[in-house]
Amino acid sequence: MEQIRKQELNKEETKKRILKRFHSRSAAAFFMIGVLVLFGTMTFSISYGAADIDWSIIREAILHFDDQNTDHLILYDLRFPRVIAAALVGSFLAISGVIMQGLTRNPLASPSIMGVSSGAGFMVAVAFALFPQTSQGGLIIWAFLGAGLGAGLVFSIGLVSKRGLTPVKLALGGAAVSALLQSASTMLAMYFNVTRDISFWYAGGIAGVSLASVRLAAIVAVVGFVFSIGLSRPLTLMSLGDEVAKGLGQRLGVIRTVGILVVLLLTGTAVSISGTIGFIGLVIPHITKKLIGMDYRWIIPFSAIFGAWLLVTADIVARVINPPYETPVGALTALIGVPFFLILARRDGRGWK
Repeated sequence: MEQIRKQELNKEETKKRILKRFHSRSAAAFFMIGVLVLFGTMTFSISYGAADIDWSIIREAILHFDDQNTDHLILYDLRFPRVIAAALVGSFLAISGVIMQGLTRNPLASPSIMGVSSGAGFMVAVAFALFPQTSQGGLIIWAFLGAGLGAGLVFSIGLVSKRGLTPVKLALGGAAVSALLQSASTMLAMYFNVTRDISFWYAGGIAGVSLASVRLAAIVAVVGFVFSIGLSRPLTLMSLGDEVAKGLGQRLGVIRTVGILVVLLLTGTAVSISGTIGFIGLVIPHITKKLIGMDYRWIIPFSAIFGAWLLVTADIVARVINPPYETPVGALTALIGVPFFLILARRDGRGWK
């Protein structure tokens, strides 16, 4: 009995030590600064465009909307949905990357590398080809199913591999599955004459996002963020290994199931809105861990802020590079993500330390 009691005390002591909020006041202060910086960047994004709009007009449109005012209509029909969608999509992809890396303890795991984004894009292509009148809510469902398809194909490679799905095999398997699904999407687009629509989804972009899409994304955000925060404590414990997590009372099967569903929901929604924007889910988790530490109760909210800021900023840059034309946002995130990925792959997937 005495030995059992000591084991229980050791478990509780370990849990307290692991879940201790390191510098919680400083972290909370930095989080608020991050929110303010994100808000400022979003405000600049709203005001900047083919027609520059002053902050006073933005404030007036929010407080006293006038449907006869051209600037107000531009803000509500184009600028507001676009910047909110960019922030939500960026946070969705970043959180998905955090959860995937936490569940697999694989630093190369991310929606774009593990075939989740490509799978979602493939099923969106199927919806465009076979059911062209599909609503935005319907596209989210199709993308959700496709995200599961892509992830399932990549993980199935590990089942036939002698040494399991190592970080390098994950990258190779994800690249192969992504190429396969993109090729299938191209064939569908050419056969059903929807090439222009499909090319937009694979280029990635926020332009033309509707207010209805933003409303659906906001609902998904509430659900996804709540479950993500609920996963933060188990993910912190799982970072020490499955045996330690089990010893501390974690139900790993349930945690992984919920985590996978959250990833599929967030990534599927992101792809249905903006197309396949890659590498945010790879880069942001590593930067966040480098700055914040290994407590997922802070990693998840900080990653959401960093991911949102990165995509909002990339969207601004996409409009600045070659006006009045827009550069695909996915190309800009790839410029950041590809070198980062190569560095991680060269380190044999040991992560950013």
